[in-house]
Amino acid sequence: MEIRSAVQHILDKYIVTDNHPASDYFQAIKELVHQRNETGDHEEINLWQDAVDQVYVLVRDEILHNITPPVTQVKFGTSGWRGQLGKDINIHSVSCVTAAILNLYLEMETNSEIREALGVHDFNDMRQQGCVIGFDNRFGGDLLALSAVNVLAANDVRIYYAGEATTGTLSASVLEKKAAFSINLTPSHNPLEYGGFKYNAADAGPAAPVLTDRITALARQILEQNASSLIPESIDLTRPLANITGLDNENALASWQNLVRKNENLHGLDYDSIIVDFATSPDLVIAIDCVHGASRVNIDDFFKNQKPERLIILRGTEDVTFGGIAPEPSSSNIAQVQSVLRERKETLKLGAIIDPDGDRIRFSDGTTEISMNQFGAMAYHFLHEIKGKKGMVAKTVASSNLANAVAKALNEKVFEPRVGFKEFKPVIGKALVYFEESDGISIIGHTPEKDAYIGLLLAIDIVLTLQKNLGEYLEVIENQFGTYCPDRDGVEVSQQGEELISSLAQLEKYSQGVEVKIGDTARTIKEVITIDGRKMIFDDNSWIMIRPSGTEPKVRFYVEARSGSETALLVKTAKSMLAEIGLLT
Repeated sequence: MEIRSAVQHILDKYIVTDNHPASDYFQAIKELVHQRNETGDHEEINLWQDAVDQVYVLVRDEILHNITPPVTQVKFGTSGWRGQLGKDINIHSVSCVTAAILNLYLEMETNSEIREALGVHDFNDMRQQGCVIGFDNRFGGDLLALSAVNVLAANDVRIYYAGEATTGTLSASVLEKKAAFSINLTPSHNPLEYGGFKYNAADAGPAAPVLTDRITALARQILEQNASSLIPESIDLTRPLANITGLDNENALASWQNLVRKNENLHGLDYDSIIVDFATSPDLVIAIDCVHGASRVNIDDFFKNQKPERLIILRGTEDVTFGGIAPEPSSSNIAQVQSVLRERKETLKLGAIIDPDGDRIRFSDGTTEISMNQFGAMAYHFLHEIKGKKGMVAKTVASSNLANAVAKALNEKVFEPRVGFKEFKPVIGKALVYFEESDGISIIGHTPEKDAYIGLLLAIDIVLTLQKNLGEYLEVIENQFGTYCPDRDGVEVSQQGEELISSLAQLEKYSQGVEVKIGDTARTIKEVITIDGRKMIFDDNSWIMIRPSGTEPKVRFYVEARSGSETALLVKTAKSMLAEIGLLT
């Protein structure tokens, strides 16, 4: 009775009967999930879960029936559009954004820049080539996808329906099916209250700014007018798949597997042999944390349904609340993988955590955590030196300079653009590896979209080929090319947009030749890179980078020291710089 009363108190606190706008469903869900996680009693767990399910019924109703403009305006960025489920992301807003995308293919006939970015000839070609569509494990993903499918079908667009799938496999499907574009209903690694909408054009990579800017403008216009010629007035956005013509079911993982096999000569990864070698290698154990995300639907098929005792799947069940955690491949979230591996007796251990839409991955061998800052450089060294592939490496400017050191020693070039995977477009097909510090990676001969699965395949191949754990391989790399210790953080500020950019301009006083105190040591700035914020590289090759968030009143900063003990000092110095210009108190 006491629990029922506590449940009702939470519901009364956040939910107003028959009033979606006044109700904060996800705050209620978060508190209910927290209480569910705090008890060990099975009956009590069920009571809390029943309440969570009860609130999700209300969220579902809001997703289906809310036709008011999003609380936060549509804005397409590097990874599409993200917003709160129900209040921002619902079947109405998704249908309007889908119509905005279709509008691009009408505008291309008079706009050559848009036509080039889309990668198709005209609207009819787009219809025939079709759209690959899927969603991650988020609540209501199937409803949101169905809304988009019905708008596509109303405009005679061929549809490849993948259902729940990862970003990387959908990208592979675009390439394998030669589709015109893809839609993925996902907010990636954002918390449970978020929904999202990713759009990739015919190149299967993140859309260029000329497209995302136009989608943003068109979507806002359609939502404001609450009408579009591409959305028939009589349309039923929930018409079931069985009643939709021009729809093909798409096995996105099979397309991914075909793509990897087809391009083995480019990247050197023999997918089938790698998986069989794992199944027959008693010295290797693999632990994968799916964080309840879309990767859980693929893992058995990824390993070709071979289930040795040495394949451990963590958080592989369906749970739209992610167990109450922020579902990102972070140091805290990978702790469970590390704990499991430490208990194993095998000599070779590989652990990975994958975010909900499968575009980010982080590794561990039970002892050493390997972020993409390290793994990207290791993968490049492996493909170049072990697989014998030649070419440059590509990494965002905020990523570790370990890859720079490797490339320099190998007499290869480094492509170092601003943050955002779409920035790698100029070197797709040229760079052996392209990666970003936020745990995204892809390789030559693969998709231009970040993909956890190709990272996982690479890691398995590294461990089996070298008969070394990733931590041991990292030690070899660092002994040869130097030690690099990165970190990142962000702080909320009271400014945003042009005002924030103006304040950050005061950092220009930290120019080449200026001395900066790092702890008790004076370091001289030897180089400044300004392609994305301000990156100040010191005389020992340590660095601080400060940049504004593009969507929030936040400043993000990234640092890299040459020893672990100095990393915290660089973080402190970065905060001191922000305080000096009045952005921190």
